[in-house]
Amino acid sequence: VQLVESGGGLVQPGGSLRLSCVASGFTFSYYVMRWYRQAPGKERELVATITSGGEYTRYADSVKGRFTISRDNAKKTVYLQMNSLKPEDTAVYYCQRVDGNYWGQGTQVTVSS
Repeated sequence: VQLVESGGGLVQPGGSLRLSCVASGFTFSYYVMRWYRQAPGKERELVATITSGGEYTRYADSVKGRFTISRDNAKKTVYLQMNSLKPEDTAVYYCQRVDGNYWGQGTQVTVSS
């Protein structure tokens, strides 16, 4: 099982980023996927969840209305579209395969002027 995140970077407040997580080593379409984030000195926080077929999504209150999780099972990729970014969104973002607790290496998102 391998999960590889990308798409992080430095963005100004109010800006947007799209994170990607490419999966390999398992049948991606079978599994619920999640995005988490961890800011310096804080615990890892669940950001968004998407079911295996993409029918249902769920978000942390802190990102609801600004972030959108989606997936492309043919490309074995889960995405996190982040809009209206705030400085408090600064963190390392991780994708997770829920079953088996597999994680990627993370991608840094920094929101700063």
